[in-house]
Amino acid sequence: MQVLSVNVSKPVEIIYRGEAVMTGIYKEPVNGRVALDTLNFDGDAQADLVAHGGPFKAVYIYPHEHYATWAEELDRDDLTYGQFGENLTTTGLLETTVHIGDVFRIGTAILEVTQPRVPCFKLEHKMAIKGFMKTFMQSQRSGFYLKVLEPGEVGAGDEIALVRKGQGEMTVDEIFHLLYFDKSNRVKAAAAAKLPALSPGWRGSFEQMAQ
Repeated sequence: MQVLSVNVSKPVEIIYRGEAVMTGIYKEPVNGRVALDTLNFDGDAQADLVAHGGPFKAVYIYPHEHYATWAEELDRDDLTYGQFGENLTTTGLLETTVHIGDVFRIGTAILEVTQPRVPCFKLEHKMAIKGFMKTFMQSQRSGFYLKVLEPGEVGAGDEIALVRKGQGEMTVDEIFHLLYFDKSNRVKAAAAAKLPALSPGWRGSFEQMAQ
């Protein structure tokens, strides 16, 4: 398991449906080691702090294994690190094997997996493909967010080490599928709501499903 690229950006203005909107999705790879605190990598920021960012979504990881699949499905050869708005492009970490609550040492930082990623219109704008939000959701290749337990520094080439597995051992893929494609499963929803590392927003959704 390894970091291939660290990607950051400050918010920039885009035009969406005739209106100016700020977004931090246009991540670019950076060289060297990058400091990570409890909210952001140095040089990174989110524009909409209601929908993005915060301690439970401080870092977004996207598996590089998905890049080849997307390139084939979309007939694209221009996908570069940070393409999906991720802070870390990685290898060896897949939604089907990573659990909510898994804790990893990445560089000198310690991070905990908190939830899958749900796309917004800004990803569709960046990809320049109408309907890509729906395509991304249906693929279930979501990537995932992490909380910073111990700040540190991260750089391309850093190894990623599992410190401990998350309590409950429910994978990112399982959680994502449950919320969006298995809404009638109250038993699983109740179990998901009890995951101690799950972000508050997702916990609330599963609590409602369980009832």
